[in-house]
Amino acid sequence: MTTFQLAASGSGEHRVLTISLFVAFVLATLAITVWAGRQSKGTEDFYAAGRQFSGFQNGLAISGDYMSAASFLGIAGAIALYGYDGFLYSIGFLVAWLVALLLVAEPLRNSGRFTMGDVLAYRMRQRPVRTAAGTSTIVVSIFYLLAQMAGAGALVTLLLGITGEVGNILVVILVGVVMILYVSIGGMKGTTWVQMVKAVLLIAGTLLITVLVMLKFGFNVSELLGAAAENSGKGSAFLEPGLKYGVTAMSKLDFISLGVALVLGTAGLPHILIRFYTVPTAKAARKSVNWAIGIIGGFYLMTIALGFGAAALIKPDTIIESNPAGNTAAPLLAQEIGGGAGSAGGAVLLAVISAVAFATILAVVAGLTLASSSSFAHDLYVNVIRKGQATEKEEVAAARWATVGIGAVAIALGVFARGLNVAGLVALAFAVAASANLPTILYSLFWKRFTTQGALWSIYGGLFSSVILVLFSPVVSGAPTSMFPSVDFHWFPLNNPGLISIPLGFLLGWLGSVVGKEEPDTEKYAELEVRSLTGAGSA
Repeated sequence: MTTFQLAASGSGEHRVLTISLFVAFVLATLAITVWAGRQSKGTEDFYAAGRQFSGFQNGLAISGDYMSAASFLGIAGAIALYGYDGFLYSIGFLVAWLVALLLVAEPLRNSGRFTMGDVLAYRMRQRPVRTAAGTSTIVVSIFYLLAQMAGAGALVTLLLGITGEVGNILVVILVGVVMILYVSIGGMKGTTWVQMVKAVLLIAGTLLITVLVMLKFGFNVSELLGAAAENSGKGSAFLEPGLKYGVTAMSKLDFISLGVALVLGTAGLPHILIRFYTVPTAKAARKSVNWAIGIIGGFYLMTIALGFGAAALIKPDTIIESNPAGNTAAPLLAQEIGGGAGSAGGAVLLAVISAVAFATILAVVAGLTLASSSSFAHDLYVNVIRKGQATEKEEVAAARWATVGIGAVAIALGVFARGLNVAGLVALAFAVAASANLPTILYSLFWKRFTTQGALWSIYGGLFSSVILVLFSPVVSGAPTSMFPSVDFHWFPLNNPGLISIPLGFLLGWLGSVVGKEEPDTEKYAELEVRSLTGAGSA
């Protein structure tokens, strides 16, 4: 009997503990959300939490928002199955913060009010750029939401022993309903507090498993890596580059594409960008990123112990049988390190770590849903549909209805993404964000000849090219690990479109600006430049 089967059947006597931890977390965070929701009075509270959080608090919340199911479940699974190549996700996710810190955090905080559309609309025609920014924000958020839904399905299936398609679908629906409640009731204040609580829980849980794994190997990293290589069945190749990327010329290109997307994607992620508006000053925004880099860096170092620990202590076939993409490697490691399936210690650790992972998913989906619903309400509903004539009450109501709609779309698409590796899915979201959002943000902040046409070409060109390439890639069809493995309509050979779509987004932004007849508003750019660098006149 495999570890997964034991987890599902042999730990029935511990099921009460597992369910109790889940219910306790959900009820506690809902209580925080309701409390925060009562403090929210208008759009500034709903979108930016009244700009009341300190640099440390926002840094902790950013960490909670960023350390998603991809970080905790996907990276651990990728390392457990592919060794060195799996750890590349950790490096990419961490290095990406340098781009956000050096180029985006402070200027964005100074230049906008609630969304990316505010920054673009300052020096360009409002309605077209807000429409483009809102569309891009929603699409990127939905891509990221797919990863969280996939992680939730794998996690709860393992933990509660749920089997069958219907059970998996019900889990995805449950996560979607809870995230809708978080956002619609608590807004940014509630979401921020939930993310801070989740960040503390995730770091504590990961630290506990890291210490237990290292204790088992006498705190000898070399011994841990040697055991992982031997147990993986791959030998020394497990600790060298090329197990997943590098076998063929195409896989090498896929690795470069993945790396570019990971490094550039963070600075274009909507749910990260809106966090910079929750602090009172640009200095606090800078401090937020510094804290986030420290917290996230420590966490990603611990993913080495999670991934290689799972590889050393659990057979790869067992991990794959539990979840083909490896998303359950971390919970299975917790169970094994606690005494194995069927033991009280194993059940307790499995329940604790799975509850932490579930907390991770709920907090991240809340942040993503808030970013997309805020952009719909503020950019599309108020400034495009109502042409700036909506009241604050109507705007918040629109955001809450958008939360329900976006949540429903995420649930529907999440049903099809359950078998995919969540780290890979997040990498796709990074590629779309880096293709559509990042070129437009950088051009708008730092290039005075950038025009409305350039912004539209950049956003729509980067967005459509990345999405189309994903739809016709092996991620969706043509491979055993695809979203639709039984059909094959792919023609794009790479799993990640970043190598093509990101340069295209930058190229189209430049081309649209230089070939168009529109003259750039250099006076408005001068005002934006002063505002972005000094904070003068910012909200």
